[in-house]
Amino acid sequence: MPSTTALRMANGFSKQVENHAAAVSLYVAHYNLCRVHETLRATPAAALGIADRVWSVGDLLDAALATQPIDPVVTAPDRRKLFRVIEGGRA
Repeated sequence: MPSTTALRMANGFSKQVENHAAAVSLYVAHYNLCRVHETLRATPAAALGIADRVWSVGDLLDAALATQPIDPVVTAPDRRKLFRVIEGGRA
């Protein structure tokens, strides 16, 4: 089994369950709505009659972002202090 460091460096690693669930949901939606299946010559959703057309990635992102709250989440003040600018860095 690979070490946890190797797993974190992989593209599919999520530290939070919510982020992992969102990534898997986006993948499944892309597979069913945007990707044309070779044998069906349509998307799986269109073949089942769920969708009337092939969605673009832009359509998928618009639909995904429409489910998010409009109000931005305010970051705690102590988290903003973690980064500072070092004047005169490397020359």
